[in-house]
Amino acid sequence: MRRLLPLLLLLLVATPAWGQKLLVPMDLRQTNHLKAYGIAFMNLEHGLTVDWLLNYRGGSFMLDYTDESVREMRIRNVTFEALSGSQAAAVYAQVNAEDANMDVVKLEKAPKIAVYTPPDKRPWDDAVTMALTYAEVPYDKIYDEEVLTGKLRDYDWLHLHHEDFTGQYGKFYASYRNASWYQQQQLSAEALARKLGFRKVSEEKKAVARTIKSFVMNGGFLFAMCSATDSYDIALASEGLDIAAEVFDGDPIDPGAQNRLDFTRSLAFQNFSLEMNPLVYEFSDIDVTPQDAVFADGENDYFSLFEFSAKWDPVPTMLTQNHVATVHGFMGQTTAFKKSMVKPSVVILAENVGRDEVKYLHGNLGRGTFTFYGGHDPEDYQHLVNDPPTDLALHPNSPGYRLILNNILFPAAKKKKQKT
Repeated sequence: MRRLLPLLLLLLVATPAWGQKLLVPMDLRQTNHLKAYGIAFMNLEHGLTVDWLLNYRGGSFMLDYTDESVREMRIRNVTFEALSGSQAAAVYAQVNAEDANMDVVKLEKAPKIAVYTPPDKRPWDDAVTMALTYAEVPYDKIYDEEVLTGKLRDYDWLHLHHEDFTGQYGKFYASYRNASWYQQQQLSAEALARKLGFRKVSEEKKAVARTIKSFVMNGGFLFAMCSATDSYDIALASEGLDIAAEVFDGDPIDPGAQNRLDFTRSLAFQNFSLEMNPLVYEFSDIDVTPQDAVFADGENDYFSLFEFSAKWDPVPTMLTQNHVATVHGFMGQTTAFKKSMVKPSVVILAENVGRDEVKYLHGNLGRGTFTFYGGHDPEDYQHLVNDPPTDLALHPNSPGYRLILNNILFPAAKKKKQKT
């Protein structure tokens, strides 16, 4: 018995007490907010559940104690706190209190993630792929051929890379039509359209847009940023119409195309006017990219996150979890959305206060959802063509990038019964 005593003591020290938890705080004490999402995702991949404590210390995560989680958080420099069973119970009691705007959402299964992105190198990068890579969240790359041959059924969540779904090659014609990358992009797009059986790139892109819409209606989760937001809705609303100038597709725009748009087909926007001049770097008047000098360097550009009821509106609450309520703005080809053109059924998640600008929105379609986030790179105010990609190791606590990563976790949430 005396010989067994040291071994028993060692086991007591090495083995956590029953019910011990790991709290991953997401407030200002967190050293690496972005990699914390990767830790939560890793647990889901391993078949473990994760409790998302909405509005508790910036939207913290509660994990079951495992040696692997502890090891990975130390390696990735993610702050965590080991809690005893009684300490964890006290946290849950605080979150579940009726008078607290907090709630516990159980995350159960890691969503299968796809990023819609072109296979050839483009002169820009993509914030979502950078965020997923830095957070160590796995994803697959797909493009038009995979979408049109039914591969979307293999995925739960889809991100639309900086893309132009109208077949106008990003409206870069005025500035870059003589650039080799632009010419190669056009040749590649035309070849792919022909391979897939389409006469024009604009027709092929609209078919892709329709297929993605069906993916959402059947329960998929869609996320898009920058020009993939408004150009996508424009493609849906212009079904059966030619809205691309002759320099893009070899034939003229359909007469009266503007008045023939069908806004019942679009997801988020309505009553917008198209910009059909090929020399203007804009798709429509949905975008409100700032032109005034006040915003030239971004010093005074901020948007505010709306606060929702965690217990009654868990989805918008999940999507807006952050350690700050006001986030520094950032530009893109589509920087933000004109508020008057957002459909009334859409939930506004963030806006530029005092201006007719929506930065972040969310909506339902069929059994799925869509979320649009304006701008290109949350940590590069005026990200330009050929600028180097952002090094997220320099921005591990970026509130703008946190909003992206909120979107990959909420599909894992256990659906709650509707409260009445």
